[in-house]
Amino acid sequence: KDIQFIRSYYYNKLEFIRFDSNLGKYVGYTELGVKNAERLNNIPSEVAAMRAQTGTYCLHNIDIWYRNP
Repeated sequence: KDIQFIRSYYYNKLEFIRFDSNLGKYVGYTELGVKNAERLNNIPSEVAAMRAQTGTYCLHNIDIWYRNP
């Protein structure tokens, strides 16, 4: 619960879509982002793969990033 995986996508320095592991889905911030979020959220394998990133990416690297000196 203490770890949050966020993958953001930008175009022209504007975030238009984001996957948030706390919500467990994509969220759109522009018209294009909302359409793509709806499309991606309707692909179960895409959502499951992104949810798995919390364990495979974050938990794998947490010891490296926060290693006690």
